[in-house]
Amino acid sequence: MSTLVIAGGTDGIGKALAERHLDRGDTVLVIGRDPAKGRTYLERARARGAGDRARFVRADLSLLADTEAAIERITAEAPALDALVLCARHYRSRRTVTPEGYEENFALFYLSRYLLGHGLVPVLRKAERPVVVNVAGPGAPLDVVRWDDLQLRHGYHGGAALGHGGKLNDLLAVAFADRYAATTGIRYVLIHPGVTATGFSGEYDAETLRHIRSMQQRAKPVSAALPPIVDALDDPPAAPLSAFVEGHRLRVDTSDFDRAAALRLERITKLLLERS
Repeated sequence: MSTLVIAGGTDGIGKALAERHLDRGDTVLVIGRDPAKGRTYLERARARGAGDRARFVRADLSLLADTEAAIERITAEAPALDALVLCARHYRSRRTVTPEGYEENFALFYLSRYLLGHGLVPVLRKAERPVVVNVAGPGAPLDVVRWDDLQLRHGYHGGAALGHGGKLNDLLAVAFADRYAATTGIRYVLIHPGVTATGFSGEYDAETLRHIRSMQQRAKPVSAALPPIVDALDDPPAAPLSAFVEGHRLRVDTSDFDRAAALRLERITKLLLERS
């Protein structure tokens, strides 16, 4: 039996993964910000006969304090962690700053994934074949990164913010694998499952909402998005870092996964966190 943490596990892909693993007999800790959805998750788990293996960790992952509290709780409840799945993100048509002073996409889509990955290394390394699966959007060119404006103070656009966050996650993965793979055995897998008919969590202006409704009609069902994620969880790749787009493997030895850029972003991130 395995133990998994799924960030963003009360909706869409994360929810489907949580239910799959509960049905397999695994223990699944789901992180979400909505207590009502958390109660629904636990009720559904009890109905499946898996109530003793389901946990809900309430946290707004756009807040560093909540993310750090979630790490503390998970570490206390899971002596070993087989997999960390990172799914949570939220579209915002307008630039929004969190109460802690970070641009919301940067905080939720990047900083929370940085903190969860690094913070849970002590319990991940105790598993036999630990893996981090980051459901983002790998493979964008490196020049997507706005080095002089990482929190998008100028020329903000909601879609571009998600693309920017996806690229930051590419670099996060490079630095993480470089630091931990050899000493812990943790594998890091970046996955873009394709446009999927989930709830498309977000706050949209009218024009973007019309576009989202159109996308939902053409998007693949959640069940069709699961296979590459399931493959990574059931049989983690041998390589320290892997990236897949709709099941197709990407090369991670190109300039778009540049190690120097990854270390640059890590240095910037550490400085930001030290000042918070």
